[in-house]
Amino acid sequence: MIELSHVCKNYRVAKRSSGFKEAVKAVFSRQYTTVHALTDISFSIPDGEIVGYIGPNGAGKSTTIKIMSGVLTPDSGLCNINGYIPWKNRKEYTKKIGVVFGQRSQLWWDVPVIDSFELLKEMYEIDPAVYRNSLDELVELLNLEDLLKTPTRVLSLGQRMKCEIAASLLHHPDILFLDEPTIGLDTVSKLAIRQFIKKINRERKTTVILTTHDMQDIEALAERILLMGKGTLIFDGSLETMGSAVNHTKHINIKYDGDLLAVPEGVTIIKSTAEQIIVKIDTTQTTVPDILSTFSNQVEIKDISITSPSVEELVAMMYRDFAL
Repeated sequence: MIELSHVCKNYRVAKRSSGFKEAVKAVFSRQYTTVHALTDISFSIPDGEIVGYIGPNGAGKSTTIKIMSGVLTPDSGLCNINGYIPWKNRKEYTKKIGVVFGQRSQLWWDVPVIDSFELLKEMYEIDPAVYRNSLDELVELLNLEDLLKTPTRVLSLGQRMKCEIAASLLHHPDILFLDEPTIGLDTVSKLAIRQFIKKINRERKTTVILTTHDMQDIEALAERILLMGKGTLIFDGSLETMGSAVNHTKHINIKYDGDLLAVPEGVTIIKSTAEQIIVKIDTTQTTVPDILSTFSNQVEIKDISITSPSVEELVAMMYRDFAL
């Protein structure tokens, strides 16, 4: 169980204007501003859940991940993860978690991947039998056989990310923190990594905290969304709940035969021809079945398609409406 209660974190940042004079002045009289990275953050995540932790740049996502992984200490508040306080019990705690940062590597650049794995085995004090079984499983699931003897520096981005994820799972962690795990990957690599994450979550019951700007990752993996905005938690729930909270419009595309004489009230016409009409409705004023019933009483409906905003649009609407 991951539990955060009233967590706050501020940064004191030095600022100055451009120019040589300002640089000299700053040596003797430096000005600072306070950045409120996290403000009163509270949530809990049960074991075995996949959670999407999302928000715009600077919202506080990485700060939260660093606190939960023991890299940073909060200014106030509590963080208890499976009985550990991350920054106080780092040695014991880090054996229980795996962390993957999409833009940082835990593999040694100039040595073969297998050498990095062997070093991680010693660092995490993994039992040789457990290590061998875990390595064999990960090599098979991620198709790493041809990569183990290759130096990290010559791997493609997709190949390296597969090896990074394998490295973070060698010691069978209870919790996996993934920060942009599919950044810059091609479609095939993204699908492979998503399928693998689902598999280890299902089979090992690994709790997964996923931070990403790729909403397709969220749709494919996350059962729950935590949306950050300017250091505060502005939404906690499913994508479906998010949609109903911020979006009340649907687009209906109807192809028909006959003469359409009247359009129901509460409907905005986007496009209309002799055989097709596209309308927008406000679901707080009317319903899709009511609209379709009104149209079917006038014409013979041949085809219908109903569309809602994409996940990216829902997140943008939520941030616009609720971010402080």
